[in-house]
Amino acid sequence: MSEWNSDLYLKFKQQRTQPALDLAKRIEKYNPLSVADLGCGPGNSTSVLKSVFPNARLIGIDNSSNMIEKASQTYPDIEFRLDDIQNLNEKHDLIFSNACLQWIPNHHILLPHLMEQLNDNGVLAVQIPINWNEPLFKIIKNTAEQSDFDFSQAYFENNDALSPNEYYEILSMCASSFDIWETVYYHEMLSHEELINWVRSTRLRPYLDCLNEREQEIFEKELLKKVKDQYPVMKNGNVILKFRRLFFVAIK
Repeated sequence: MSEWNSDLYLKFKQQRTQPALDLAKRIEKYNPLSVADLGCGPGNSTSVLKSVFPNARLIGIDNSSNMIEKASQTYPDIEFRLDDIQNLNEKHDLIFSNACLQWIPNHHILLPHLMEQLNDNGVLAVQIPINWNEPLFKIIKNTAEQSDFDFSQAYFENNDALSPNEYYEILSMCASSFDIWETVYYHEMLSHEELINWVRSTRLRPYLDCLNEREQEIFEKELLKKVKDQYPVMKNGNVILKFRRLFFVAIK
């Protein structure tokens, strides 16, 4: 398994950060004094939390050393810690997670555990991508399955989410109240190549890890050809990536 690449991830900083800002604004009224940002990545979501909750004691947690190093360099006034978020064993008023929990299995166990780490009346605020049906991701999977390249050694981290109904059932058992909603973001991409760039540090990473530089180029060219067939160019020259995300806010 390769290390996360913070620079690749941040090529689309605005698009990746907007859901964190939307979620933080939704819970601004709770005014937490102790906040943990789980799966903080390069610190962009943690910075959002600092701007929305300037008086809170804040910590960002991630299991990627590359991400934590980048976060610490970019935001030296915020505390970051390299750790597995499943090891969280400390009380907070707010536990926040933007586009992270899909990498962790067994949400029926994970979410009650996170709720237990909240202080009384604490808040669990989560955003999870639920974009399985986007053509871009189907193209990657189908192209890899049909490819002559050997992907048998590819390491695929858990990357999945439950249905909204399943989250409803889980939260109804461990929260005093909660809200669940979805938002679809229409991200403007400057070209079809940008669609490939979007997934290079995430969905595409396990496949690229199996290939040398020349093979990566061949594989990405095949992807690009199919992407161009699926994504029309708008009148202004841009390409639209639809991204569906699930949110929930649960109160202990």
